[in-house]
Parts: sequence; structure tokens; C-alpha cells
Amino acid sequence: MNASRAQCSEIAKALGRAKKDRAPIPSLEDTFPGLTEEDAYEIQFTTAASALTEGHRLVGYKVGLTSREAQKQFRVFKPDFGHLFDDMAILEEEEITLSRLIQPRIEGELAFVLKDDLTGPGVTIVDVMSAVDFMTVVLEIVDSRIRDWKISAVDTIADNGSSALFVLSGTKKSCDGIELRNVGMALSRNGEVTVTGAGAAVMGNPLSPLVFLANELGKSGRSLKAGEVILSGSFSSMLSIKSNDFFTCEMGGIGRVSVRFK
Repeated sequence: MNASRAQCSEIAKALGRAKKDRAPIPSLEDTFPGLTEEDAYEIQFTTAASALTEGHRLVGYKVGLTSREAQKQFRVFKPDFGHLFDDMAILEEEEITLSRLIQPRIEGELAFVLKDDLTGPGVTIVDVMSAVDFMTVVLEIVDSRIRDWKISAVDTIADNGSSALFVLSGTKKSCDGIELRNVGMALSRNGEVTVTGAGAAVMGNPLSPLVFLANELGKSGRSLKAGEVILSGSFSSMLSIKSNDFFTCEMGGIGRVSVRFK
């Protein structure tokens, strides 16, 4: 680490204030030259520890920047992850008020719920296939506490993977017999299909992000737990959101999920 734990704690507090006040801050990479990815994860884990202390419950993780489209959009060419807490979960019938967010965007993804723990290093795709209980369709609302989405790898890692909210479908589906690489996704805005994608865009297989995540967490002695939900990362580029927008994500043979903004 280049930054001290005290510096990481101060940066975590600055990101927390930006979220609370809905006032984005400049890029961390520009403000703190030399900040490493190790530092950025220390900042993220500091924020996560604070959330637990405040009474929030960890419900899983999101993996981000898993598709080439998303990586090219931000010129960050490796995946990352963030924590998901109970207050980030939105029901389909809830309307999301845009004023609670800063500069939100939306993505269509798969979510996987575990029936067994996964502890890295050394987790393989076979381990992941055995550990997954079921999958469902999810809309992830991402947001950045970094001004104008001018993010580097250290920015999005420190900022909890640019996470905000997520909406799970009420339909669960077994992975058995489904070629996830070939699953098609259509993300619609106000009834019109806006972007499409396929499972192969997500690190070659939507289960691959779980391998990455389990092994990355394993580096710091952490593991994935049974019952946790893991978001795969977007099948396509993300979309901006405007007031009164209504989005639907459909995954062929798996299900659909919708959300409205006001």
C-alpha cells in the first residue's frame, strides 16, 4: 500500500459525504497520485465495515466491468467488485426517486444466489457451478461519487464498484441445462429496446465473474457465503436515466424485471 490506513479512512469518509450530500468529488487518482488498487480496496472495505457498524446487512457483491463494452466505455480493462447491502435492494413495485442519486445509470445483468460457501484462492468454474443455487434477472443501478464519471480503476474500486441499487426479478431459474454464454439480453427504455447483449460478453460466461470474485476475496481472507447474491456485471453498455423513465430487462428463457424512476 502507498496510502496509510488513516489516509484510506479519510478518503472513505469523503466518499461517504459525497454520497450523503449527493455532491460528487474529483477523481481520486488525480487528487491522490500514487493511490494503488490495494489502497482502493482498503478504502472500500473501510466503507463496508462502517456500513455493518451502522446496522446494515451484507447481502452479497456486485462484479463490475466484466464486459468489453463496459471496459471500453471507461477505459478500465479489468473487472472489479463492490459490496451489496440490504438497503440497496429495491422491489419492482417501488419507484426510485432520482433525487436520492447523483448521476445514475442502469445495466441489465444476471444475479446468482449461492447455496454453498466459496473460498479462494483456487476456486474454479466447476466449484462455482456446484455452489450456485439459482439465478434471476437483475437491473443494477450504478452511480458514481466521482464527478462526471471520470473514473479510473482506483476510483471505481474505492467507490464500492460504483454501486448504488439493484432490482431482482421475482422469478428464479436453475442454471442446469442452460448455455449461459448464449443467453440473450434486451434492455428497454419506455417500451423500446435500447441495447442488447449476450452472456458471452460477460468474461466469456456469466459464471466467470464469480470465479474472479471468490479468488479476489480469498486474497484478503474473505469468502462468499451461502445465501449471498452475486451480480454478474452488465451484458452491454450502461444507459443514462431520466425522470419518468421505465426500464425492462428481459433474459431469454430466464425472466424479466422492470423499474420506474420519478
